[in-house]
Amino acid sequence: MDDLYSVNVVKTKFRECFDSSDASKLLAIADPDLVSFSDGEPSEFGESGLRALQLRLKHLFEHFTAKLDVIVGEIRIRGDVAHDYGWHDLTLTPKDGGQPIHRRTRYVDIWRRGNQGDWKLWMYVDNRDVADPFRPAEIRPLENGVTRSD
Repeated sequence: MDDLYSVNVVKTKFRECFDSSDASKLLAIADPDLVSFSDGEPSEFGESGLRALQLRLKHLFEHFTAKLDVIVGEIRIRGDVAHDYGWHDLTLTPKDGGQPIHRRTRYVDIWRRGNQGDWKLWMYVDNRDVADPFRPAEIRPLENGVTRSD
């Protein structure tokens, strides 16, 4: 299997973690040295960061049904490292009722080929996407980084 295809497959597994409310799927593709700079969260590194991520995802999936759409802008591969960037469009529907929460972020993933030849999420960075102030709003920012489509 070629590297570009392999990175796309593992990015699909990332999405499936949210759509199936299964934190173990994300932890299975995470590098043991994961560095996470996720918007609105503390910086996380390695084993302690993985534990914090697991707890955060468990809490998220207990309270919300998630639907993640991934828009990959580009994947660049150099040897055993791949860079992937684009947008995550996440909808969280409260399990106890209420209006869905919509959040769109820009992301950069850095993947590292593991010892078994599989790609692992090594570094993750995301931040809230914002509308261009000079065009009609496609995404209108609300409070706390939550967005709503017009």
